[in-house]
Amino acid sequence: MPAPPLDAPLVESVLHPTDFSAGSESAFAHALAVALLRRTRLSLLHVAPHPHERGWSEFPAVRKTLERWGLLAKDSPRSAVFRELGISVEKIAIQGRNPAQVIQEHLEKEPVELIVLATEGRDGLPRWLRGSVAESVARESEAMTLFVPKGARGFVDVENGHLTLRRILVPIAPDPAAEAALTFATRAARLAGEGDVEIVLLHVGGAMPALDLSPDPAYSFRPVLRSGKVVDAIDAEARESNADLVVMVTQGPEHVIDALRGTTTEQVVRRAACPVLAVPVRWLRAEEVGRWAR
Repeated sequence: MPAPPLDAPLVESVLHPTDFSAGSESAFAHALAVALLRRTRLSLLHVAPHPHERGWSEFPAVRKTLERWGLLAKDSPRSAVFRELGISVEKIAIQGRNPAQVIQEHLEKEPVELIVLATEGRDGLPRWLRGSVAESVARESEAMTLFVPKGARGFVDVENGHLTLRRILVPIAPDPAAEAALTFATRAARLAGEGDVEIVLLHVGGAMPALDLSPDPAYSFRPVLRSGKVVDAIDAEARESNADLVVMVTQGPEHVIDALRGTTTEQVVRRAACPVLAVPVRWLRAEEVGRWAR
């Protein structure tokens, strides 16, 4: 496998919290694929209320998956994962009754650049009846978070590991500025695309903010203007354009109303038909500010 490009997304470690459910299988595949692309560390974390509730055999089978994907020979030794593919894998089991709190405490001790989480849509269900572990973890963490909705179309094929990243949707708004989302969308296009990725720039209400969009052979831009409610517009465009990934910049809840109904990113995640990458605005390096806006 060739070394990643120098300007690939800044991901040197990946964490995938898993509940061992079938619904998290796609999220695991995405976490493993990113770790392979970046040739980096992958941590699989399970939180259980009782010690030894589930055995190590319950964790996602990394080697068997890589063998099924044709990246390792059948019955390869454990050492082959790092020796041949350049990724290190650790499986972590922690006792606790509050998964979000346990995961956050783990992240404080072992920070990562990317968290990959399986999510379930909850529109129509009062949120106070069933809180979201995924949203809680992402809101408190300083890492980027890739949400992989259960039953949604992912950009990684669970069966063979093939990546399909033809169209990336990036919502554009003056606040929070979209520089961080654009930076990681273009880098993802260079890393995982095949030179024909379309990046859809969606702005809701009014004229599109002025952007300095440099041409690149790895991707092209297509601006789209919509009216109406922001979350409805993002959801509609993602479905109509058949987006493989939505990349959004987030700076966390800032107002009481956000805490009650969730941030725009969280609302999009609950309705998403494809994975959503939430990039904290603080991930944009100071020297890159102003690269896109003019």
